[in-house]
Amino acid sequence: MIAAARAAGNLRRQSAVLAPMIFPRLVQLREFAVLLALSAACIGVAQAQTPNLPDKVPVPEVHPPPAGNIPPERLGEPPVPEPKPDDAPAPDARPPAGPASQDADKPALPGQAPAAGEGPVGPNAGGSVEKQALPAADPPVPERKPGEPAAKPGPATDKTPDLPKLPPDPRSAMPRFDIIPPDETACRARLRELGVAFEERPAQSDPAGCALPYPLALTKLSATISLEPEALMNCAMAEAAARFATDILSPAAKAEYGEELKSIGHASAYVCRPRNGGSKLSEHAFGNALDIARFTLSKGTAVDVKPAPGPKAAKFLGAIRKAACGPFKTVLGPGSDADHALHFHFDLAPRRNGGTFCQ
Repeated sequence: MIAAARAAGNLRRQSAVLAPMIFPRLVQLREFAVLLALSAACIGVAQAQTPNLPDKVPVPEVHPPPAGNIPPERLGEPPVPEPKPDDAPAPDARPPAGPASQDADKPALPGQAPAAGEGPVGPNAGGSVEKQALPAADPPVPERKPGEPAAKPGPATDKTPDLPKLPPDPRSAMPRFDIIPPDETACRARLRELGVAFEERPAQSDPAGCALPYPLALTKLSATISLEPEALMNCAMAEAAARFATDILSPAAKAEYGEELKSIGHASAYVCRPRNGGSKLSEHAFGNALDIARFTLSKGTAVDVKPAPGPKAAKFLGAIRKAACGPFKTVLGPGSDADHALHFHFDLAPRRNGGTFCQ
């Protein structure tokens, strides 16, 4: 009994000593177990909420845009399979009632293939679908404003508006008197002094406006220079041509060739016509121009007006062309345009302030 009591006392003493050391550890173990249980519970909840994702994600297929001008509301409709040759409807077969038959009354849009059951019924129903031309769209009509009177419909016409006409040349209405005016008489007297051979001709006129009331037919520009063939022109042009031949042409031929000028071959003088490429009357229509194509010298040398003459002829023709700008108001020749590639055009066209046009 005594020994048992001593053993119990020793056990109590040891428990009292060990209890402060063991109890905190037990508390720590309990807290660790609680934390471990909470972590396991959170992991389970997270796994329960995470969705199962597939390993591969499908890529949407991009379809090419439909042909033609299809309205946006019809892009979402499912495609209609094309009928196979074995599934072609019979000649007398009718499409079943439904969405396809409701759309049969709608006109096919440009570039859109007809659905099954559409198209002409008959022997060619199983073959190619006949294309029908759409009517041409009418132009939009502007809305009429309130209070504005309605426009009266006019007659339809495809004619272009008439271009403004050029004012008529006052020389077209120049009258001819029975007695030659004093200025014309004085001009003829000067021609005789220059040795010009000429004859009077009847007045020239035309409904187009061409007019030459006092024409002269020239055969010589001086006593020694012939004009071939006979040229019809007005007296002012005849005097200018005669002075130019005596003062410019003859000295230039003597300086370049050592020969006298014998004759001048012209391409045209008075001609009732408009200008080339235009509607305005040419100076030829008033006998106010002379086209020279050839110069013949006293020893038989002939110099033709052309785009690429020889060196000597080029120098001679160049001197004539340069000197003509002044005595004449218009000077044209090779290089001006295609119409003047083979002759010189000289005229006395009336210009502002007495100006000249030399090209």
